[in-house]
Amino acid sequence: MTHIFKHPDISTIEPITEDLDGWIVTEGNPSMKTWILYTSNDKSMISGYWEATPGTYHATYAEYEFVHMIKGKIIITPDGEEPKEVNAGDAFIVEPGFKGTWKILETVQKHFDIKL
Repeated sequence: MTHIFKHPDISTIEPITEDLDGWIVTEGNPSMKTWILYTSNDKSMISGYWEATPGTYHATYAEYEFVHMIKGKIIITPDGEEPKEVNAGDAFIVEPGFKGTWKILETVQKHFDIKL
């Protein structure tokens, strides 16, 4: 049984170009692409790569997400809380129940792991 999986080269995977469920554009004209590079056998986890252009989304999260930012700059503002700046090289977790804005200041590229 294999227990180690290496992500394939994203050039071999067709990206999903629709906005994610729970993400609504609130400013500008951002676009996003998502590459799902791994799905666990029991469908409880996905992993991949995400890219988005400048603009603002209001996002609602139903699952845990671990993020490692590769490129870009974002101001994430949970509803009713203070903004948090996230830059290339940063890693962070978004918990289920998060609602707030992602203001993408510079095109973002990130690796993600989501627990479904």
